Amino acid sequence: MTTRRQLLKSIGVAGISAHLGVPAVSRAQAPVVETLRIIVGFPPGGTSDGFARRLASKLQGTYAANAFVENKSGAGGQIAVTALRDSVADGSVMLLTPAGMLIIYPHTYPKLPYTINDVMPISTVNYGSHGFGVGPQVPASVKTLHEFLDWAKANPALANYGSPAAGSMPHLVAALMEKTSGIPLKHIPYRGSAPGIQDLLGGQVAAFSSPMGDYLPYLGSGRLRLLAVTGTTRSRFTPDVPTYTEQGFPELNMREWTGVFMPPRTPAAVAQRASAAVRAALLQKDMIDAGLPWAFDVVGSSSPEEFARVLKADHDRWGPYVHRVGFTAES
Repeated sequence: MTTRRQLLKSIGVAGISAHLGVPAVSRAQAPVVETLRIIVGFPPGGTSDGFARRLASKLQGTYAANAFVENKSGAGGQIAVTALRDSVADGSVMLLTPAGMLIIYPHTYPKLPYTINDVMPISTVNYGSHGFGVGPQVPASVKTLHEFLDWAKANPALANYGSPAAGSMPHLVAALMEKTSGIPLKHIPYRGSAPGIQDLLGGQVAAFSSPMGDYLPYLGSGRLRLLAVTGTTRSRFTPDVPTYTEQGFPELNMREWTGVFMPPRTPAAVAQRASAAVRAALLQKDMIDAGLPWAFDVVGSSSPEEFARVLKADHDRWGPYVHRVGFTAES
């Protein structure tokens, strides 16, 4: 009779990991590539850049002998996606990007230089919710989304909200809320969340729609009240804040992911090895903790095929939403 000790010895660590659904990437394995380049479509110092650099440090020595981040900022992340599409498909190049460049831009840019078929999904790396907050311009008696909309209806000259950028997911989430409620709200686009949040706190703008992490430093200040969050359930970072769905906006249950991609002609075996390496990195505690300041849940797709299904479903979902809002990058 085979003992438990003999069984574990026979299947080894890789077998145990596979049984538990955990990717097995041994540091003893030879790296797939000599040098890995992770492209990021935004300048150094931002959220995507910071997370990519952490990931690069984890993949160095496992997937690649050397790994570094290359910032190709511009055109709201489009330049980076195009650079990946045109890169050599030998496993030496990855792209780390938020979802919007691939699931929203195809519906808002009439002449977008790429499609979702120009990337190979490898793995998600994190998920995050978006929140809708109000500042001191809105009376303290306003504590729910519907109370804000009632206030906006009664005060049309003050009824506005900001977002990090026109056409961003936070903008479109708030625009969908506006369309559903039938109460006009003026959109004020900013160049990023930081200046918009400061205007919100200073009373220059009534409300703001932004990723959850942008609000966390200010929630205890008394100058910002978070009224709603996206997602099917409440955020673990703000458990007292109800979802849009709870407040009568069931469509607004989306969360935005950030994912890793490779060029579309990458061999399947290389893509699978890269996906396993990325997912193994994400299981490490310091990577999970890295998402906390930004209110991210760090989690990888179980396979490239699963991530491909997520990409296609989210791309198709956002088409009707963008049409309903009526936004294009040229509007």
